[in-house]
Amino acid sequence: MSEKPTIKLTPSEHRNQAVVLLKFDYNSTIITAVKGLGNARWSATKKCWYILQDNFDLNILFKQLTPLAYLDYSELKSNKKEANSVLGNSSKRTYNLSLYKSRLSDQTKAEIELFVHWMEQKRYAANSIKSYRHSLQIFFGYFAPKEPDTIEIEDITQFNHDFILQNGLSSTFQNQTVSALKLYYEKNHNRHIEFDKIERPRKSNPLPKVFSKTDLEAFFRATKNPKHKMAMMLIYSCGLRRNELVNLKLNHIDSKRKMLSVINSKGKKDRVIPLSKQTVAKIRSYYLEYRPTTYFIEGQTTGEPLTTSSLQQIFKRSMKKASITKPYTIHCLRHSIATHLLENGTDLRYIQEFLGHKSSKTTEIYTHVTDRSLQNIKNPFDELDI
Repeated sequence: MSEKPTIKLTPSEHRNQAVVLLKFDYNSTIITAVKGLGNARWSATKKCWYILQDNFDLNILFKQLTPLAYLDYSELKSNKKEANSVLGNSSKRTYNLSLYKSRLSDQTKAEIELFVHWMEQKRYAANSIKSYRHSLQIFFGYFAPKEPDTIEIEDITQFNHDFILQNGLSSTFQNQTVSALKLYYEKNHNRHIEFDKIERPRKSNPLPKVFSKTDLEAFFRATKNPKHKMAMMLIYSCGLRRNELVNLKLNHIDSKRKMLSVINSKGKKDRVIPLSKQTVAKIRSYYLEYRPTTYFIEGQTTGEPLTTSSLQQIFKRSMKKASITKPYTIHCLRHSIATHLLENGTDLRYIQEFLGHKSSKTTEIYTHVTDRSLQNIKNPFDELDI
């Protein structure tokens, strides 16, 4: 029998996030190798190492750990749907960020962080900063050891074809990478690359997906935890974005005036949203039960907000419990309230203010998905005597 130890890989959930657990008997050599992966963390509660499912790549583990141990990944394969995501077959991500980050030189890392600090000082949105940093780390990690000041337009075109297209990544990621590089070179290197010569993908204009009222009721009934239900109800009834929900503080809600304030949202805009009678009643009931101190929806730590990743896990669990298989997302709750308001005869200008849209053209997309508008169309086919 081989003396090699075994590392058992098990899909699980930790702090409301999907993870893969690495279970093995104490072995200092393996511990050092696991730390060297760069994306593994120790869990004191589960008493083992784990990797976030989004960062998990079985191929990397095989290369790094099989010289030291056997990898038992039978539990990953036992749930086919879960295994496809964990083993890297998900269309959402087919690369390993930690691998590319590990290839960056110290100078390139410092330059990216300098650029990030500049974006923070310019008050770019947190999501934009996170996305741009991510794109730059992938791009420069892909071309390492080539340094940023030697990159040419041909390299960007090659990256679009050989990395983005070959990995089946989205047109959004492609546009995001080009935009990040353009801003990065203008700021960090004072260098003009002819980005206009780079072919950008056509922008698609998909119609928003909208919950039917039957599905919406089933979804809320399936969300049993009062805190989780309150979070989802606010997103729907107030048309909130995810970040607006998690950043909502107690002093942003005036239940007496029946108003909710969204502060410093997308585009650095504030807006005020009227609260419905039922929403106010739900808010008061929730507050009396949970007594939040700072943020209206707090996470596991008092005074700290719920994270967007936890919100995503809550949504997925409720969808599963409600047996809803349609491809809804959390953002569909916001789409749904806009569409339902329009179907109830609410003026489009009011809906624009309600959602915080800068342009009325953004709001007008909901006119294309309302059932009532479509049902009122008289089809000439009905007039044929056949």
